[in-house]
Formats: sequence, C-alpha cells, structure tokens
Amino acid sequence: MDSRTLIATLALGNLALYGVLLCHGIGRRRPTGHVAFGVARLCQGAGWLILALREVLPTPVSGPLGLALLVGGTAMDAAAFWTVTGRPGARRLLMRALWLAAGVYIAVNFLFGRQSAAAAAAGPWIALMLAAITAGFGLSGAAALARDWIGASLLRRLLAVTNVLLAVLPLAAAAAALQPGWLPVAPDPLSTVLTILLAGLFVNATGYLLLGRDRLQGELDRLETVDTLTDVPNRRGFYQGLAPWLALARRPGLPTAIVILNLDGFKRVNDHYGHGVGDVVLKAIVDAVRRQLREADMIGRLGGAEFALLLPRTGLAEASLVAERIRAAVAALPVKAERAVINLTASMGVTTIRAEDSTVSLFKRADEALQAAKLRGRNAVVAADEATPADPHPATDDSPRNRQA
Repeated sequence: MDSRTLIATLALGNLALYGVLLCHGIGRRRPTGHVAFGVARLCQGAGWLILALREVLPTPVSGPLGLALLVGGTAMDAAAFWTVTGRPGARRLLMRALWLAAGVYIAVNFLFGRQSAAAAAAGPWIALMLAAITAGFGLSGAAALARDWIGASLLRRLLAVTNVLLAVLPLAAAAAALQPGWLPVAPDPLSTVLTILLAGLFVNATGYLLLGRDRLQGELDRLETVDTLTDVPNRRGFYQGLAPWLALARRPGLPTAIVILNLDGFKRVNDHYGHGVGDVVLKAIVDAVRRQLREADMIGRLGGAEFALLLPRTGLAEASLVAERIRAAVAALPVKAERAVINLTASMGVTTIRAEDSTVSLFKRADEALQAAKLRGRNAVVAADEATPADPHPATDDSPRNRQA
C-alpha cells in the first residue's frame, strides 16, 4: 500500500475502534482508563484523517493540527496504560506534559511558519522535535507496562516492548530525514513506518482490552475473598490464608495462634441505631485491631460481628497478651456515629494450631474458649486450655446459633 492509503487506513482503524468503544460504553459507567483509551483513538483517528485530507484542507492548518492530535493521542494512550496498570494518578502529570508540549509546538510553528524559507529549513528539525515528544509519551506508556517486570504477565511484557518500538521508530525516521541514506534497509521509510504503526495499533488495542479484562477478573477474584465493608479477608479468604499454617503445624517449630473475637452486644447497635451506624462501628473496630497487630498477622471477618486473627509464630501465652491488648484497645475506643458515641467491648477465645488439627477442630476449640469468655461476663480473653467445657454454647444474641454466616 502507498503512504496515502496507509494513512487513511490508520484514520479509519482508530475511528472505528473509537466507535466500538463509544457504543459499548453508552448507558454504562466506564472506567477512567477506557475513557482515556477511547479519547486516544479519537485523537489519533482525527489526526490521521486530517493528514489524509491535506490536499483538501488548508496546509498551514492541517499539518500542525493533524500532528498535534497524533501527539495528544499518544499521550492519552500512555494515560490509559498507567490507569489499567494501577497508577491513575500519573494521568495528571501526562496531561500537564501534553499542554507544555502543545505550547512549545505552537510557539515553534508560529516563529517559523511566517517565512517560507525559514519554515523549509526548520521543517526537518521541527519534525524531529515532534517525534521526540511523541517518543517521550510512548516510552511513558511502555514504562507503565514494564512496572514490576518480573511479576508482570507475558502480555504486559509484550506490550511494553511493542510500545518501545512504536516510540523509537518515528524518532529514528525523523532523524533519518536529516541524514539521507541512514536507513538503507527501508527504500520507502514513510510507508515502512506507517505499516508498523498500523500493526502496532491493533496490537495495542487488543492488548489494552485484554489487560482491562484481566484487571476486572482480578477485582472479581478479590471480591470472593475480601469483605467489602472492612477491607479484610472474609471467611473464605481467611481460610485460604490459614491453610499453609495448618500444614506447617505438622512440622517442628514455633506455634501459630488463632484468636476469635466477637463484639459484645453488637446486635443491639444495629437494632437501635441502624445498619449504617453498625457499619461505621465495624470499620472503626477493625482499624483499632489492626494497630495492635504485626505486619505478618492477619485479621479476617467471619461474619456479622465476629472476626478471626491469625498470629504466626506466636505461642498461647503471647497470643493471650496480644488479645488482652486488643480487648483493652476496643474497650477504650469511642466510636463517633451520626447520633451517638458508641463504646463496645470484645470477648476473645485464643488457641494454637496443633499437628492433628483440621479447620473444624481448630475453630471449635477457639469458639469454646470464646464462649467461656462470654460466660465470665464478656469483655474477657480466655485461652483454650482455660475454657470450661460446661455449657459452652449459652443462648445469647452473640452465640454461634445467632451469628450471621
């Protein structure tokens, strides 16, 4: 294909992708990255279309405007890649850099555009400057994809390499224009560059959509194991985190402790103040507990007002001290809700993982210790060895028979 056909194909390809994204997003809440990627397709499609119509449009306007739109599209591509890889804040920096680049480009065109002789002499250098700006934005997108290279997926690595090539290629072509014959392997450099850009368009578009799908799937997987209210593992997530420590308990070494924490009388908070206030209380309690834990420790919400703590490499006596510290912190915490200041207490049962334990036997022992703490008047910590077997399940509003699953 000749250069004019390739430019028209790039214009139609970008605009078609923008149309598909626009139709898909109508009536839906679109992620920020999808918006940036759609704007990138619109800018690049419009830029290539203007360049394809240079013979029809006024040349002093069509050239600078078309090239500026291509640069803007590259910047928006980079913003989309930073967003889809988890760093949406980089978009602001890219937009500032884009406005700065646009100002420089307009100033240069204004200075050299008035005199045809000066414009002809400065043309290759202006093209090189524009290619360098475009390469900078393209390399920024590649840097977003290359973050955490070792842990990144093969798709992200492929896209990072592709974007480096797409960023460097126009810069090399612009530099070659200053030194004829510098690229002897490309008899028609413009057609070669345009062909590679066309291939890069489809690689980037497909790759971006797949990355977005992977990110959404990751969020869905996270929702299966994380409690959305408190942002700690739910029952399933806690069991997954506990499984390796159950296996390690069969080997010699330091013990691992489990604490079950239940908020005393929490049901009355929901009944009297409503579930909105109850949610505020739960989040405040979780924050207070987290401050008493080490980085290696884990807290999970089993359901309702019941939580479990995993304390690796912690014996029963030390775990009881940690639980006592948490109990005191909860009791001393006034939670400011909409209509009241609420103080709650917590009862806790403590045990350690034994070699023969299963999840059922471990939690049964910890729950018996918890119920012994309830029998002692609540706001107490009881270790499993201290728990009394008599009537371990009294009929209270916080008992397992009434706790939410």
